[in-house]
Amino acid sequence: MIKFKQVDHIHIAVPPEKLEEAKDFYTNIIGLELTERPDHLFSSIGYWFNIADVQLHIGVEPPMPVSTRHTAFEVEDVVTALEYLKDKVEILDEPEIPGRVRFAFHDPFGNRIELLQYLGK
Repeated sequence: MIKFKQVDHIHIAVPPEKLEEAKDFYTNIIGLELTERPDHLFSSIGYWFNIADVQLHIGVEPPMPVSTRHTAFEVEDVVTALEYLKDKVEILDEPEIPGRVRFAFHDPFGNRIELLQYLGK
């Protein structure tokens, strides 16, 4: 059996011509902290960001069909997050899951992101 300790990083992809737009979106709209990426170790370009104790890695690849794959982030106040993002991104309808409040949206590059808050925490 594998015993997981925590999420280390999440990797999403954007079309090559959208990489700088992705950097702007994730720093200026979402508010993530850009961190050092050891570019000399990779054959492709990209950016890394800090999200609490996890990293988000953005790389490039050709566009792919829309998928239900997504990254979910627990947040302290999902209502405040929704209020902040509602005029910046299209909020997606999500089925209710008992014990949590959540919403999702796509970044400008087709990556689905879910933000959630557990009730009673």
